[in-house]
Amino acid sequence: MSTRPLPATKAPTMADVARLASVSVPTVSRVLNGNVNVSQSKRERVLDAVKELNFRPSFAARALASARPEAVAVVSGNTSQYGYAETLRGIENTCRREGLSTIISVIDSDEPAEVDRVVSQVLSQPIVGVIVLKFDPPGVAVLDRLVDKLPVVAVSGLRDTRVSQAMLDETRAAEELTGYLLDLGHATVHHVRVPPSRREDGRTTGWRRALRRAGKEVPETLDATWEPASGRAVGRRLAEDDGVTAVFCGNDEIAMGVVRGLNDAGRRVPEDVSVVGFDDHPLSELWAPSLTTVRQDFHGLGSRAVQLLGAEIEDADNVGRLSNERPAVVVRDSAAPPQA
Repeated sequence: MSTRPLPATKAPTMADVARLASVSVPTVSRVLNGNVNVSQSKRERVLDAVKELNFRPSFAARALASARPEAVAVVSGNTSQYGYAETLRGIENTCRREGLSTIISVIDSDEPAEVDRVVSQVLSQPIVGVIVLKFDPPGVAVLDRLVDKLPVVAVSGLRDTRVSQAMLDETRAAEELTGYLLDLGHATVHHVRVPPSRREDGRTTGWRRALRRAGKEVPETLDATWEPASGRAVGRRLAEDDGVTAVFCGNDEIAMGVVRGLNDAGRRVPEDVSVVGFDDHPLSELWAPSLTTVRQDFHGLGSRAVQLLGAEIEDADNVGRLSNERPAVVVRDSAAPPQA
């Protein structure tokens, strides 16, 4: 008589332990890491659930054996994008100088199951704190779940008063860049935005504010994805409107795509249409024409985040501090006065 192999079973997670013990995931984490601020009844329920599920918290076990964790958890979205990658490099370099290691968790969406997975992964590790790259909806969702659980620092272009935060003042920089185009004589500026973290990000807010302050028409925004090819498609659409003379793009990669799309349709940059970007991607200076953009110090942003986290770990009263920096407009060849 033949026997069929038993189906593979998924290893239990911290979320499974929390569900069985009727407590939160952070409570499970505190119990496994030896935190005394847990009631005896909850502690016993957690330990019973760990035993029943045969849960093996390898990271937590290491934490229990150590007097103090020596790692910083970092939660990030699309790590292939220039801003994300440079911020992560700044975090990792600064942590290494401070004798800390980094553990990076990538989140793909803001779906509840994905957020649960990442939060459980973060809280199961022997960490001194967490840095969340809040550039997109997944980062926002994770931050919402981690606030008040342990030392947390947010990194983004929009202020969040609940936590300490390292910022780049994208709103004022976008306002300045849009004003530069208006000063060249353009009647208005069209905006191609990248996916926002919430309803509207600082780059779009600054663009809109500059147009309203100047009493100019505020066109409808055009949405791109993170893929430069989406900018090319938008550029072809913009080329159909002879009234478009200036375009502000949410990042440099999208701006490169828009330039290509305009060229596809026979429109020249900057002679027919001025196009500007944001971030000062390493290729923006080499592009033809070289891009007028906003230089953002992402590496320094990551470094400032680590410094804020260190201050919070040393003194809990340092929660809610802000480190802000205004990016600089870089004028190159892709913007010019409109033709008469």
